[in-house]
Order: sequence, then structure tokens, then C-alpha cells
Amino acid sequence: MIGTSLRDLYKQRKGKSKRASSYDTTGGNRDYLKVYPGDVVDVCNLTGSGCITHIWMTMAPLEDKLEEFLHRKVVIRMYWDGETNPSVQAPIGDFFGMGHGITRNFSSAPLAMSPEDGRSLNCFFPMPFGKSARIEIESNADAPIKFYYYIDHEIYDEEIDSPLRFHALWKRELTDGIEDNISNALFEFGGKNTTGDGNYVFFEAEGKGHYVGCNLNIHNLRMTREWNWYGEGDDMIFIDGEPWPPSLHGTGMEDYFNTAWCPTQEYHSPYHGIILGGGPNWSGKVSYYRFHIQDPIMFDKSIKVTIEHGHNNNRSDDYSSTAYWYQTEPHKDHPIILPVAKRLPLADILGFNEDDMKKCFDY
Repeated sequence: MIGTSLRDLYKQRKGKSKRASSYDTTGGNRDYLKVYPGDVVDVCNLTGSGCITHIWMTMAPLEDKLEEFLHRKVVIRMYWDGETNPSVQAPIGDFFGMGHGITRNFSSAPLAMSPEDGRSLNCFFPMPFGKSARIEIESNADAPIKFYYYIDHEIYDEEIDSPLRFHALWKRELTDGIEDNISNALFEFGGKNTTGDGNYVFFEAEGKGHYVGCNLNIHNLRMTREWNWYGEGDDMIFIDGEPWPPSLHGTGMEDYFNTAWCPTQEYHSPYHGIILGGGPNWSGKVSYYRFHIQDPIMFDKSIKVTIEHGHNNNRSDDYSSTAYWYQTEPHKDHPIILPVAKRLPLADILGFNEDDMKKCFDY
């Protein structure tokens, strides 16, 4: 198919442009779905050969005020060509680029949250399908919501030009570090990681394809007046079952996300950025993204994308992420997403409660 660069816009195209949306089919102005707690609703069910080119979504309370952490309580799933295990599964806010159950205005090439207050959710990842495409929304909210959406797509008379399908997977983990009863220098910089064992794993896949990026959300859970930088861990990406050290071994978390020097400034560009910069002494919650649009990471048999949680995996923090990739089918089965109580963010550190943490991660 013809590309999407400015240089290709004048070229003649094949196919038909279509849209699935929540418009009021009576001609009125109730342009939304009513979604109640526990509902699982299909928002599109497409047949034929085609490609989703753009998704826009937003949510509002059916009545009363916007529910706290709503964007972690609603899950989006996508299924290609009749599969029963989803290729895409994530809380809706995380899928569109921002974790912690909140929204923020930001702009990147494939994902954006737009005003007002980042609640306009946009995705420009192309999503091809050969026979069918289905997108569903599951609400674990406490109250009914209005759900608005556009799913712009193209339908073709010929077969789609690639066997690869779009995938996205969210996960969350309280990382297992070491006891903080040593000097701060040893805690932050001590030890050597020569295996990659114990790294935080964004995702593992089997098949042929390419990895195209991720977002990473970290809640710094360490309470200290000493230097408390959370991000000294190296990225390690293992291709086709290779041993340590992998072909792609990085130098630090902020380096993988194309930033430098323990950043706190919020910044967004087409392919990398910091949506949430954290608080004093690197406290609180942060969110980064890195998209491999110009430099996709290819694999022939398998891929395992990991990063240390602090140097040598010394830190215990709250990590969550969404990874994005294309691959041949079938894919490894994605596990059932965590129940809503285990998806919700922890309280900010000043009100941090160990019992709450254990409830959240004891599964």
C-alpha cells in the first residue's frame, strides 16, 4: 500500500475509506454509547481485507463528575482475523500512552492525548487485518460512562500486503530489589548484572516481526533524603534467543528513552518524551515513551524486551508499561489482565501504606 508521508500524498490510492463511530443513528445528538459497570462492548466489527488508520476515543460520566482513575478501569482489546486471544490488551489510558490512571496533554507520532486535559485519545498506529477486525471495550468503572469513538479504516479489494499484525500489551509489577540497609552509593551503583535475570520485562514474543516502542510508568517507592534517582537501569533487548550480553544493550533508563542526566523536565517529541517528570529528588510518579518508528527492532524467531529496575535491579518500585510491536500470527497467548483493584495506582508516597501495597501486588 502507498505510504503516509507528505511526499506520497499526491499518489493515487486503492481502497475505500470507512469509519465506525458512536454517532447517533437517529440523527440526534446522543453521539455516544452508554457503557455500564461490567459491560463488554464491541465498538467495531469489520470484515474483509483492510487497515485501521486512526482511532479517536474519549469518555465522560453519564452523570455526576469524572471518576478517579477511570483510564485504568476501562480496558481496550483488539482481535484480528477471528483470533480468540487478543493481540491488544491494555487499560485504555495506558494504551494511548499515559499510565497511572490519569491523562496529560502530549503529542507523539503514533499516539497523542489532546485537550481538554488529555482526555481526547488518539492513535495513528496502522493496524492491518486480512479477514476481520474487532475492538472491544470492557468497563470496570464504578459508574456508567458515555463512550465516544471514531475508528477510521480502509477496506481493500485485494489481500493485505503483509502477514504482520499489530500488538500491544500492558503489564504491571512491583519490582523485586534489595534491602535498603547499605550505603546509598552501593544501593544506587553496587553490583554487576551479567545475565539480565530479574530485569523488568516489557514483553516476550515468538514469531517474526519488529518491536516499535513502549511507554513506561514508574512510581518511586523509596523514602529517603539521600540521592534517590530511580532510573540507572540498562535496557537489554534479546533477539532470537541470544544469550547475555544481547545485541542491543543500553547504558541507562533515561538513555533508552533518548533523554539524559536524570531528567525531570517534561518534554514530548515525535518519537520520545517525558509526559510526567516526577517530584523533588525524583520522587513520585513518572511517565516516559520511546517509539522505534524510524528504527524498528527486527526479530526472526523471538524477542524479549527488558530493562533493569535501578542498576543491577537493586530498586523496588511500581513499574507498569505498554509495549507495541508487529508480528506474524499466531502470537503467544496474552494472560488475562489484572483485576481492576490490582490495576489502580498506589497512593502518593507521603500517604503510602504498606498494607495497600501488599493488597495491590499479592497475586
